[in-house]
Amino acid sequence: MATLADVARRAGVSPATASRVINGSSKPVADELRERVLRAVADLRYVPNAHAQLLARPQRSVVGVVVHDVSDPYFAEVTRGLQRVATERGRLLIICNSYRDPVRELEYVELLRGQQVAAIVLAGSGYHDAAFTTMLNEKLAAYEATGGRVAVIGRHDHFGDAVMPANATGGELIGRELLRLGHRRVGVVAGPRVLTTITDRLTGLRRALAEQGVDLPDERIRYADFDRDGGARATAELLDTSPAPTAIVALNDSMAVGALALLRARGVRVPEDVSVLGFDDMPIAADVTPTLTTVRLPLVEMGVRAMALALDPTSGSPRVETLPAELVRRDSTGPAPA
Repeated sequence: MATLADVARRAGVSPATASRVINGSSKPVADELRERVLRAVADLRYVPNAHAQLLARPQRSVVGVVVHDVSDPYFAEVTRGLQRVATERGRLLIICNSYRDPVRELEYVELLRGQQVAAIVLAGSGYHDAAFTTMLNEKLAAYEATGGRVAVIGRHDHFGDAVMPANATGGELIGRELLRLGHRRVGVVAGPRVLTTITDRLTGLRRALAEQGVDLPDERIRYADFDRDGGARATAELLDTSPAPTAIVALNDSMAVGALALLRARGVRVPEDVSVLGFDDMPIAADVTPTLTTVRLPLVEMGVRAMALALDPTSGSPRVETLPAELVRRDSTGPAPA
């Protein structure tokens, strides 16, 4: 493979001049010399060193995103928005999957800091874990002290720019819809208890039910993995309680799909016997049978706004943008059975 020195010899310039042209340095280079270097690059089919380019450029060209699991439809949609803005700004996006492991999340933040990325976006939920939060904030503060920028999606105990999905409001919308349909025995298929997203969605649901004197006891809440299989297992546990709920609220759509599959396997009719509701409005929500009533969050827009905050500097107070939630009625809900 051709080297930088080969390009410089072919163009008749110094290696330093060739490097400035190839790596996009802010130092000026005469047009004639620039053309000679670019012709040499084409003739030799030279491939520049990405690390050298990063060091030579006047601004950092890479942004890092930490998600819980990009295969989760929620994060896939959010990442679409993040990628859109990064591409428009000419930035390379590095995606790190923490798989809801706080230790791995800390490791990724440290790794991205070492790579001198322009910005870090934490796209997953915060954790109810004081020790983890303290360590995370220390690492983010060290990164920001070097000129890096941080934005988060969801509720994190971090002082900085944030995009907040209306999780509690979405829970309230679900609660009021269930009350409108006459449901009083409500079961919840929840994700991991440690996630702030789960707390916020449950808080909104409980608040709406309490307005009409309806209780949501702890025994009607089942915590499980935030995926299809977790939803199926938690739904099975709820069906075995007595009396069984007339409505099951899954705190994301993947869990709701698992709930529908378990109910179908047991011969329970939806919505005649049990209503099912999800959260997030993934594309699959309109494709399952019956179609899923859910809360729609503007997931792509959440990614767009978070990346814009991360790449647009400000000297003022941290910016917090709250994006709305909307109830989408479909076929999986109906009146409570007599």
